[in-house]
Amino acid sequence: MRKAAFLTLFLVAAVWTAAAWAAEPFFLRRNLAEIQPKPDDLTAGARGASYKPVFGVGDPDAGKLQGVARYGELTVLPGGASAVVSYPNEEQIYYVLEGNGTLIYGGQRVPIKKDDFMYLPVNVRHGVANESGAPLCVIVMGYRIPAGRQAPAPSQLMIANAQDVPLQLVGGHPPSTQFRLLLGQTTSQRDKLAAASEVTSLFIMDFAPGGTNNPHSHANEEEIYLVLRGSGDMVAGRTPSGEDARHPIKPGDAFFFGPGTRVGYYNRDKEGQPHDLILAVRSRLPGAVMGRPSGAGAPPKQ
Repeated sequence: MRKAAFLTLFLVAAVWTAAAWAAEPFFLRRNLAEIQPKPDDLTAGARGASYKPVFGVGDPDAGKLQGVARYGELTVLPGGASAVVSYPNEEQIYYVLEGNGTLIYGGQRVPIKKDDFMYLPVNVRHGVANESGAPLCVIVMGYRIPAGRQAPAPSQLMIANAQDVPLQLVGGHPPSTQFRLLLGQTTSQRDKLAAASEVTSLFIMDFAPGGTNNPHSHANEEEIYLVLRGSGDMVAGRTPSGEDARHPIKPGDAFFFGPGTRVGYYNRDKEGQPHDLILAVRSRLPGAVMGRPSGAGAPPKQ
């Protein structure tokens, strides 16, 4: 009887998981400049702080996301400070888009600047303050830790700057695109910070004029692209005839790609123009077991 009950539960869980992963491919599109600030944990009782929910908590389509809890832009004005928060079942990453300020991390106050990125584990209180004369803008990324999965905090704050991470070529992508491999899972051997439980890869893509990262898809992961610089074509999904669907973009555009969704980018600039830049982050679905590192350089499904 016990074996039968266990087998039934196992099959139900397997069917549910398979159904979740087999959901129809989809994507969401936003632009930072077009999103209105909304109340958030980071702004409750804060001074000079506002939060724009791009995906997840605070966004109307939050229910479509699985492992991604939140993705948004926190702005703190000069002399201001966000609220200090912590979450028991959510790991977070901050990436500084603009400005300088201070990270509050537990009992520490750590200077932060443009292009700094940091891992913020579960149950560690954190926030930011701005003692500078210009706004501080931070991308806030949060990921759910599934029940029963351990995500212990590192012994010290893990923080680095993207400009200190070298550009490199990675397998499965053409030489017209180079990568800064910023942060991966604790088992990573190649990322600047090996810190996360659910985030498989945080990276910057540098597209030379005419460059691409070869459109592809990831069956068991969700992915977000934020356009830092560029005006090329984003591949998001397919057309009714099965071809790659290309969408002209501008800086500040953000795309969320559900599992199995066609994703990619084409730089349409001419030789001699500045390279296009995209900040990307990929995370595993709840319950997904990654057999090996699945970061930016993992062979994509074509």
